[in-house]
Amino acid sequence: MDKVNITQVVTAKEAGYLAHIAYDSVIFGFDGKQLRILISEYHNTKLFALPGGFVKINESLDDAVRRGLRERTGLDNIYLEQFHVFGSLERYIPEAMEMIMKGGGNRPVDDCWLLDRFISVGYYALINYEDVNPQPDELSDSCCWYNIEELPVLMQDHAMIVEKALETLRDNLDKKLIGMNLLPERFTMKELQTVYELILGQEIRRTTFQRSMLAKGILNRHEKQFTGKSHKAPFLYSFKKDS
Repeated sequence: MDKVNITQVVTAKEAGYLAHIAYDSVIFGFDGKQLRILISEYHNTKLFALPGGFVKINESLDDAVRRGLRERTGLDNIYLEQFHVFGSLERYIPEAMEMIMKGGGNRPVDDCWLLDRFISVGYYALINYEDVNPQPDELSDSCCWYNIEELPVLMQDHAMIVEKALETLRDNLDKKLIGMNLLPERFTMKELQTVYELILGQEIRRTTFQRSMLAKGILNRHEKQFTGKSHKAPFLYSFKKDS
């Protein structure tokens, strides 16, 4: 927690942050069957939101996002990408921020900087689901994984932010090895295909997908994953380090 109570000062500079700039993070994880994202629920408000925050005066925007992700997930080495800036007038709802602060036991001073209009920079992160123990911040009751198909109603324009993040992932599937952060170091072809299908929102023929992935030359094949009948055990794969 910062030494200064940021709800009790008028300007962002007094609080140690840049004015009118925020970030929101769409944190993707894959549990082996479903694509999930982290969602926070604020104290006593029934408001659900993406993990986000503000940028300190003495840090870069990327460092601010990494700091927020580390606080929410406990991880440092995370694939992170900036994908869009959100600044419509419709996202300016000071009543929502005031409700969040009051729900957390803080009554903001008059003209508090947190009630100003903010432009938010969207980032998406790709992480290994099993490595994370989600942690809520001081204003939240929870920070939990939700199935991408079963999200709660999100505040402000956060549903739009999620959809834009998914759109960016879909557009870059052939350019970026998105699976390398969503999957463990070694994975089956079926697991890799499931990740692609969940992001694309469509089924892919198994033989077509396997042939396409092997033709890219980006995978190493390892020993089979023995789970019983050896002739049915799938091969394990990993991404080549120079891919």
